[in-house]
Amino acid sequence: MKKQIYSVLVENRSGVLCKVAGLFSRRCFNIDSLAVGETEIGDVSRMTIVSSGDERTIEQIEKQLNKKLDVIKVKTFEEQQCVSRELMLIKVKYNKGNRRDITELCDIMKAQIVDMSKHYMMIQVCDTPERIKVMLSLLQSVSIVEVARTGTLALSKCMEQED
Repeated sequence: MKKQIYSVLVENRSGVLCKVAGLFSRRCFNIDSLAVGETEIGDVSRMTIVSSGDERTIEQIEKQLNKKLDVIKVKTFEEQQCVSRELMLIKVKYNKGNRRDITELCDIMKAQIVDMSKHYMMIQVCDTPERIKVMLSLLQSVSIVEVARTGTLALSKCMEQED
């Protein structure tokens, strides 16, 4: 199984997300991650879709995306060809015994405590999907209350000549 990141520029109008999601659904392609937002051009949005499959599936996804009328451009890249980030908010229950451990972990993982009460704290992590998974696994020993994740965002690495 190969993981592929698709950066898809689409027209920013209602129904486009539904059409793209329907494409994946009809063909039984899995979406590992999906993030959508406006670009620097107001009427254009970027969908960052992470999917996995064999070589044939990966090729089919790209071909099917390119056939959609609302799709302006499709770029594909593997993880080493791009800079990718994900945002996670995680609410944990803490006590006197583990508070220092949690704050030290946040320092090491470059996470921020963004909200706190007497028994709970909310941690924000913006990092690669792999490091997000590491942070989650390291916090498993603590009482995790809630987790919210954005999904992967990615852009191709900076080069002198872009195509």
